[in-house]
Amino acid sequence: MRTVLNILNFFLGGFVTTFGWLVATLLSIVFIMTLPLTRSCWEITKLSLLPFGNEAVHVDELNPGKKNVLLNSGGTVLNIVWFIFCGWWLCVTHILVGIAQCITLIGIPTGIAHFKIAAIALWPVGRRVVSVEVAKAAREANARSRYN
Repeated sequence: MRTVLNILNFFLGGFVTTFGWLVATLLSIVFIMTLPLTRSCWEITKLSLLPFGNEAVHVDELNPGKKNVLLNSGGTVLNIVWFIFCGWWLCVTHILVGIAQCITLIGIPTGIAHFKIAAIALWPVGRRVVSVEVAKAAREANARSRYN
């Protein structure tokens, strides 16, 4: 089912958002100041291409023992730079594609996926794209460690 939804997403407009993320990734490589954004851009490019079966998870959820205040502060600064240069237009692109997909009855699940990615497009630094199963296992492990 995931494969069918990923193919449907691509043909109903997902190629537009994936292309936008590829352009943002290339821009982050060209401008030296934004080079640390490249990995986050590439991660979300993969999510935009294959949104079903994958999920964006913050690094702190994957490795809760390795939280670092300095890295979190640097990530916040990078997210602000990202928002100014690329985040807002990628977010708008995902919202427009999501609305266009939701107009068709068959495109509603893919449209909802684009609305989720739109929120991630605003602040992508520190996110990793993992399978749904890995994300669920990380969340369960974090919940167990907090409440035990």
